[in-house]
Amino acid sequence: MELGGLPPVIEVDSDAGKVRVGAGLRYADVGRYIDERGFGLGNLGSLPHISIAGACATGTHGSGVGNGNLSSAVAGLELVTADGDLVRLDRGDERFEGAVVGMGALGVVVALELDLVPSFQVRQRVYEGLPLDTLFPKFREIVSSAYSVSLFTDWRGPVINQVWVKQREDEAAVEIPGTPADGPRHPVPGMSPESCTEQMDVPGPWFERLPHFRPDRIPSAGDELQSEFMIDAADAVQALAALDAIRDHIHPVLQICEVRTIAADRLWLSPCYQRDSVALHFTWVADTPAVLPVVARIEDALAPFAPRPHWAKIFTTPPDALRPRYDRLPDFQSLAHDLDPTGKFRNPFTDKYLFA
Repeated sequence: MELGGLPPVIEVDSDAGKVRVGAGLRYADVGRYIDERGFGLGNLGSLPHISIAGACATGTHGSGVGNGNLSSAVAGLELVTADGDLVRLDRGDERFEGAVVGMGALGVVVALELDLVPSFQVRQRVYEGLPLDTLFPKFREIVSSAYSVSLFTDWRGPVINQVWVKQREDEAAVEIPGTPADGPRHPVPGMSPESCTEQMDVPGPWFERLPHFRPDRIPSAGDELQSEFMIDAADAVQALAALDAIRDHIHPVLQICEVRTIAADRLWLSPCYQRDSVALHFTWVADTPAVLPVVARIEDALAPFAPRPHWAKIFTTPPDALRPRYDRLPDFQSLAHDLDPTGKFRNPFTDKYLFA
């Protein structure tokens, strides 16, 4: 359902430290407005182009060991149910934690209330050439070294191509293994960095540094497919080693792989439910028949770590294998029955993975 026609509401409540936004808005639409009033959002995804409602409904995230996914910033939501009622759910309501990552299966979300933080400045630096055998013993130290850290590799060798370090201005400088880039970089090899947010330690407002890409440019590679798998942060090194063992199968159809960190949350269908997570993201070439077998091979390699795929990206995990990874799925099914008893908002995807 397209929500772009909803009123573009942005209402900042300075006393409560919250902002109410219309569900049709993108993160790119609200950042400057919030910042001009002295506030910020705690984190953003790689792309500011995504809709707020869609990102929160699927557990989309940025990076940072202390940062939850974008859904975790939701303090309240308003949705229209199948019978036309407007329902408001707030943090503390017994149904709230089941409704935030709702996959569109509960009703039409028309507005969200998000937590605000005081506005802050961020500087961004890229480092290149981090061998895996240097990364592995220092993984936790490296990913915890700044407010947001992302690792990029094309899996053509046992090396991290780039480390993107996003520091708040009030954070101390850090030393990252690798060579500081001598100019701006794009995560995908060979692509122009013109579409990327400013680097080289130039300070800027949170909404212009936390995303990797500028809102007025084509993000990432443009023509692509995506997959992503969330694992327990404690298993990160073993999981990366498992991927390194099959990199010869991965890199022929890969544009870039990104490794990020996300703090645990309590949202029932969140891929980060009750576990601090490391996200293994894959930007693929736009060739579905070539990509799907590689995705399946990756899922097999990661199977010992009970990966939870991003709901809005490509995966092949069978429903019977995926459902046990969500302890609160039965509670979500009950919530969906209460709010949508006739299944008006169900579809083949939700039937297959959530309700079968």
